[in-house]
Amino acid sequence: MLLKWAESNPRKPLILRGARQVGKTTAVKQFAKSFDSFISLNLEKQEDAALFNNYTTMEALITLLFFTKNIEKNNKKKILIFIDEIQERPAVINLLRYFYEDMPHLYVIAAGSMLETLFKNEVQFPVGRVTYLILRPASFEEFLHAQNATNILEAYHKMPFENFAFEKTLAYFNTYALIGGMPEIVHKYSTTNDVVVLHEIYENLINSYLNDVEKYAKSTIQVNHLRHAIKSCFANAGKRIKLAQFGNSNYGSREMGEALHAIEKAMLLQLVYPLNSTVLPMQPVLKKAPKLQFFDTGLINYSLGLHTQILQQGGVNNVYNGLLVEHLVGQEILAHQYNVLSSLNFWTREKNTSNAEVDYVIKFENILIPIEVKAGKEGVLKSLHLFMDEAPHNMAIRLYKGVLNITKPITTNGKTYFLLNLPYFLAGKIEAYLPWFKAQIKNN
Repeated sequence: MLLKWAESNPRKPLILRGARQVGKTTAVKQFAKSFDSFISLNLEKQEDAALFNNYTTMEALITLLFFTKNIEKNNKKKILIFIDEIQERPAVINLLRYFYEDMPHLYVIAAGSMLETLFKNEVQFPVGRVTYLILRPASFEEFLHAQNATNILEAYHKMPFENFAFEKTLAYFNTYALIGGMPEIVHKYSTTNDVVVLHEIYENLINSYLNDVEKYAKSTIQVNHLRHAIKSCFANAGKRIKLAQFGNSNYGSREMGEALHAIEKAMLLQLVYPLNSTVLPMQPVLKKAPKLQFFDTGLINYSLGLHTQILQQGGVNNVYNGLLVEHLVGQEILAHQYNVLSSLNFWTREKNTSNAEVDYVIKFENILIPIEVKAGKEGVLKSLHLFMDEAPHNMAIRLYKGVLNITKPITTNGKTYFLLNLPYFLAGKIEAYLPWFKAQIKNN
């Protein structure tokens, strides 16, 4: 992601988005190792923030930064400037345009948990002069890297996946499903292999989000709305929700709508609205009830006290009525999307006689591919059959606790289509498998 940005032409300053403690700073510092020089600024530190107080020109500012950080000013060298916690000085955000216009040879990355800026009116983003990317919790693939699971990674990337590696890969995925993808959690587990020692980190993470609300909300009333909304997200993750009385509260749709949308901007959740068409364009129906996608399943597991149940059952397959594994699949799909506007989509058909819902829908070439997350057999995929009856193509995907294969189900209306059955742990590889799937259909 960062390498692609660095090689882009023209290269604009990058604003790296993401929830607090999702690993933005660590990712940039790792990336900085490929540069000749690295200037790191944290605007929560008074001495770094003060550098932006008094300067006359951009040239003077750059000279000051290089001098203060004891870095040689050499235009022939590859130099990265990192401005962390940029939300602490909103004026610096607008300053990024001048790095683009006047200092294009410098590589500039800004980062911050944008929850703080949601309640400030003075933030002005330099439209058209910066690039935005989002960093999400670690994916299953990144978890395998942290575990140094070289053999599993090799099997994970081989296409098609060879089923002899199924059980061992599933065991790793069950662990990932249990702890989630927060970088500090993943790192601690990789060094201890102990779930119990993670509890304090989970507590600190959850409290940090609640404390952010108290620090930056405009009023006590807004604090109450936001705190209630965050706490209620855990029990409602993966479900379709109503804004009015969200989380068994007495709050109206306006109060909860404002709170949830604010938390969404802070990258802690997504409100996913349904599609009601099986063809492009993808137009979510905003008047329908959305699904709530929280940003990390591990935090959900801890908050709801599900760790013991998951460990006893050997995975999240049937825990919490199957919602957790469906939610985790959504997290895996998002983990490989870095555009800030990236979103999940699902499909519904709501009629007086019957309702249908397909868990996820993704765009492939010029068609919409339905994805069902199921543990059962093909015969219970009623909603998927209804989608395929309306779809102008013959490709569908099922994610389940089983081995990779392709089958040919028949809908109740007699339409035969091709179903790519993938194990849960390949959810992050769906986009890579679609061209292969299409080729298999053609060869068939």
